[in-house]
Amino acid sequence: MPTPREMWTLYEPVHALTYFAPAALAVSEPLGDSFWARYVAQRAAPLGEVPTAVVVAAFGGFAPDRIADARAGIAPGVTPTAALGARLEGVDAAFGDLPDAPDVAVVTEAADLAWEAASACDDAGRVLGAANRALPRPAAPHLALWQATTTLREHRGDGHLAALAVHGVGAVASHVLKVAAGESPGRDLRLGRRIREAAWDAEVGRLRSAGLLGDGLVLTDAGWALHGSVEDATDRAAAGPWEALGPERTGRLAALLEPIAAAARSVVPAHNPIGLPPR
Repeated sequence: MPTPREMWTLYEPVHALTYFAPAALAVSEPLGDSFWARYVAQRAAPLGEVPTAVVVAAFGGFAPDRIADARAGIAPGVTPTAALGARLEGVDAAFGDLPDAPDVAVVTEAADLAWEAASACDDAGRVLGAANRALPRPAAPHLALWQATTTLREHRGDGHLAALAVHGVGAVASHVLKVAAGESPGRDLRLGRRIREAAWDAEVGRLRSAGLLGDGLVLTDAGWALHGSVEDATDRAAAGPWEALGPERTGRLAALLEPIAAAARSVVPAHNPIGLPPR
C-alpha cells in the first residue's frame, strides 16, 4: 500500500494546478490586483467571510501582513462564493490544457476513489480540510477529482501545522528547516511568505545555536531528526483517508493518479515552494 507521503506526491500536483497552470491563473485575474490577492481569495474561500486573523491561523507560515495586504487587494465585490466559482472555472481550463490528457474513464474512476478517501477525512482540528470537505461535489469528474485532492491536501496541511506546533517549530523555523532539507528554494519561500531578512537570519542563528544547523544552511544530525519527526507525525495524521479506503483501492487510486499527476507536473516548477520532489 502506498504511504501517505507517496499519495501526497500524487494528489498535490493535481491540486497545484490552480496556482501554477497558466489557464487557471488567467481565469483568476479578475479576483484581485496581485497573485497573492488571488491566491488568498481562492484558498480562503471555503472558510467564508472570516476575519483576517482566522486566515492567517489557517494558512500557517505566512507573515500576517502578507495575508492582510493580499486580502486588501481582492477586487471589490469578490465574495467567497465568487472565488469558489472562479477556482473551479480555472481548474476546468487548466485540465483542458494538460498535455497527454488522461482518459475520461481513468479520471472518473480516480475521482470516485479520491472523493471516498476525502470523505473519510477527520475534521477535528482541520479547519481548511473540513471547509473543503463540506463543499458539494462538482458534476464533472475532473473537477470532482480536483476538489477531492484539494480536501486531502488541506487535511494533510492542517495536520502538518499541528505536528509543527507539537514539536515546538515556529513558522519561520519551519521554512528554514524546509530549505535546509533541500525541499524548497529559500528565496521563493522568504518572498512568498514575506519573511523579512532580519527574521530569517535571526532564526538561522537560533537553530544553529540549538545544534540543528551547521555551518551554512545545512541540517545537523539533530536537525534531520527533528525534520524527520515532524514529517512522520504529519504522515501519521494524514493516514486516516487511506486506512478507510484500504490497501487495494489506495493502490488502485495511486495507479490512476500517476498519469494525471505526471501531466499536472508539467506546469509545476521543478524547484517549488510546495516541496514537491522532482519527478
